[in-house]
Amino acid sequence: MARIVVIGAGMGAMAAAARLAVAGHRVAVYERAATHGGGVGRFERDGFVFDTGPGLLHLPAVYRDLFVKTGKEPLERCVGMSQVDPASRHVFADGTDVSLPNASRAGVVRALDDAVGPGAGERWSDLVNRAREVWDATRRPLLEEPLREDHAALGQDPYPAVRKRGLFRRRGPVTLASVAERELGDARLAALLESHALAYGLDSRRAPGSATVLPYMEQTFGSWYVSGGVRALADALYERCRARKVEFHFEAEVVRLLEEDGRAAGVELADGSVAEADMVVAGVSPGRLAAIAPGAAAKPQAPVPPGRFTVFLALGGARPDGVVHRTVVHTGDRAAELAAVFGDDDRPAAGRGSGSGRGDYRPTVTVLRPDDPATRPDGGHEAVTLVATVAPHGRVDWADVPTADGFADRMVDAAAAAVPGLRERLLWREVRTPADTEAAVGAEGGGVPAPVLAGADGGFLRPGNATPVPGLHLAGGFAHPGGGLAHAGMSGALVAGLIVSGADWRGSQ
Repeated sequence: MARIVVIGAGMGAMAAAARLAVAGHRVAVYERAATHGGGVGRFERDGFVFDTGPGLLHLPAVYRDLFVKTGKEPLERCVGMSQVDPASRHVFADGTDVSLPNASRAGVVRALDDAVGPGAGERWSDLVNRAREVWDATRRPLLEEPLREDHAALGQDPYPAVRKRGLFRRRGPVTLASVAERELGDARLAALLESHALAYGLDSRRAPGSATVLPYMEQTFGSWYVSGGVRALADALYERCRARKVEFHFEAEVVRLLEEDGRAAGVELADGSVAEADMVVAGVSPGRLAAIAPGAAAKPQAPVPPGRFTVFLALGGARPDGVVHRTVVHTGDRAAELAAVFGDDDRPAAGRGSGSGRGDYRPTVTVLRPDDPATRPDGGHEAVTLVATVAPHGRVDWADVPTADGFADRMVDAAAAAVPGLRERLLWREVRTPADTEAAVGAEGGGVPAPVLAGADGGFLRPGNATPVPGLHLAGGFAHPGGGLAHAGMSGALVAGLIVSGADWRGSQ
């Protein structure tokens, strides 16, 4: 039985802790904040309840496997879960309005044909079929196995882009934006495709064609809502860790990795105390990792990813029957949005300009309207969450109140397309910016990491779970296989596999 210290109580770190405890190790978690969950938080006021992180779960099989492997109670006995149907509604700048059914390929084809025009559904379906080839080629090496030292093959984009003749013949690297332009033939379908990337903080102009796997996963495996909000999943995982005798220490900031004979041997806390260990798992951001364990940090560090700007709305009046859970209201100025979020020149990601991020464009806004009594004080009210992807804090001063309030106003204006009478029903609103995320979870700039992608010469990969420091492993969204709820759970499984089975472990069969 090894003594294992876990730094951080985010979803990936707790997933690793639960699996390691079941394997017979003594696990202690040290978290700088006052609670667990990392970015999966909760805000409550006047009987209204909101998730401060993700609002939906994709690939629920990851957490089903985690709960089965760590205890007798399966996931659905610990949290209530239901598929969201329709999966999403999309309101485009020209007024086109389409609702896409959950996990129904034929239904999506019909809906797009009806809303966009004959043939639109077939073009989308053909693209999703090609994205399935990406999934089949990368699922195991990219998601279910530790990142190999020789991962050159993952630098190749597996997306089978359509080759055309003459002036439109495929040239140069295929990006998600070029896939949309060449294969979809409609600005609304292109916006639909690229909105999946934007939601994860990915720039469609630079993300490889393999990013088509993101809508493939959602359309194939569905979108799921956790009763009470996704925070309930974090609570269930925390309780599972405690049931497996994992120790938690909150408001306990780790400031330094201790080493002995070149190997991780424990951690030093901010109060000067020491926790000795045989192994250490770090579920922290790149900046914190560099401060705690300089020898394990990636050099050079990747740019800070975009953040999320969230507005919580308390509405008077009951939620109408038949309302779609998730609506995406698309921007009317894609170029302005991409420039504001990612910068507007063509240099590689590490050298791009910052972009102002403060233009008066109207952003793409995701509107979440759960039909859940646990989120509102009574049936005469409704809790609504608005989310937009934005530049990280630092590139934009999101702590500046006029900047934040002005952006929130534009989000509310956009959301009115999804919530009729929104302004008249509004009782109050609360704003959460990337500056708030940075303060709450310690991630530089409040950046939210994206899932890993194959292609672009490995530019969309994350550091491997094993580090150059023996005995130190990385879990969570800033490590392989990247960000997102499902990917965080995968990282915990990979770390546990490496520690329990050794460095030669290549994933569960």
